[in-house]
Amino acid sequence: MKYTVFNEEVLFTTEAVSRVTGRDVECLKSLAMKNTRQRIRLCAHPAVEDTLHEMIIVLPKGAYVRPHRHLAKSESFHIIEGRLNVLMFGDDGVVRSVLKMDQTGPDETFFYRLSESAYHTVMPQSPWVVFHEATNGPFNREDTVYATWAPDDNDQNSVKAYMEKLAKVSCPAEKGSSEQECVRLSK
Repeated sequence: MKYTVFNEEVLFTTEAVSRVTGRDVECLKSLAMKNTRQRIRLCAHPAVEDTLHEMIIVLPKGAYVRPHRHLAKSESFHIIEGRLNVLMFGDDGVVRSVLKMDQTGPDETFFYRLSESAYHTVMPQSPWVVFHEATNGPFNREDTVYATWAPDDNDQNSVKAYMEKLAKVSCPAEKGSSEQECVRLSK
């Protein structure tokens, strides 16, 4: 795996044919452990201006991704390793559903696609989660709207309390579905 460093959390492959092995994933985890937020993404697209963005994302359990939505974009995740919950919110900040993702069993959801501009976040459920994300490019910061009702990444005390609250959201599973509609909703 050959790459250039964009910043401590973002790498870009430099090869015309990008490929990722299990050893590469272990390398990415090692690099993630060395940076401030212990996360990393390997971009398979060569530049932020590309119209298709594909990334291998590595997150540790406890990683906070501020709830956000994308304007006029879709995104999809494909789990490579670990377990991940995708939480969907209403505009009011109330959790509407939780999609539990895992690649280990025949009935587990290992792929998801979000085709609307809905607030969402991810919560890793295993020591590490590794997933492939695809979305529309080019990347413009203004196309991502962060939820005003969720704490900023820099407010560690508020983030901790918020993450604890999200972990307690009760969403009973529908039979035969990994997506859970939330019954007792809390903001």
